Amino acid sequence: MRPHPFLSPVLVCAMGVLTATAIAQPRVDIGKREFETKCAVCHGTDGRGLGPYAEQLKRTLPDLTTMAARNGGVFPVTQTYVMIEGAGGGHGTREMPVWGLAYTIQAAEELPDLPYNQAMFVRTRIMALLEYLNKLQVK
Repeated sequence: MRPHPFLSPVLVCAMGVLTATAIAQPRVDIGKREFETKCAVCHGTDGRGLGPYAEQLKRTLPDLTTMAARNGGVFPVTQTYVMIEGAGGGHGTREMPVWGLAYTIQAAEELPDLPYNQAMFVRTRIMALLEYLNKLQVK
C-alpha cells in the first residue's frame, strides 16, 4: 500500500508545530520555586540574607551568593545539603527550619494515595534547591 502524497507534508508540518510548541514552553525551575517559597522569606529573593523576616532573627544570615567563594571557589554541596535537610543538626537549637521533615510531611499530604519513595522525594527537592543556590553564586 502506497502512502498518500498529501499525508507526508501534513505530518512534517504537524511535527514541526509540536516541536516549536515544546521548545516555546517555559521550563519550570523547581529549585527556584523551592527557594522562593521556603527560603526567600529569610534569605531574600536574591539570597543575600535580607528577607522580610531576617531582622527578626537573632543572627545575621549569611550571603548565600558567596558560599562557593567562602569555600575556595567550590560550592559546598554536602555541607549545604546537611544544613537544609536538618536531620544531622547536632546539639542545641537551630533557627533554620528542618526542611527534610517539612518535605516529608509535604510528600505525605500531596501524595497520600500514590506509591512513592519518601526519601527520594526529599532528596529531589533539596538537590533542586542546591542546583539553584549554585546558580546564585557570584563569579
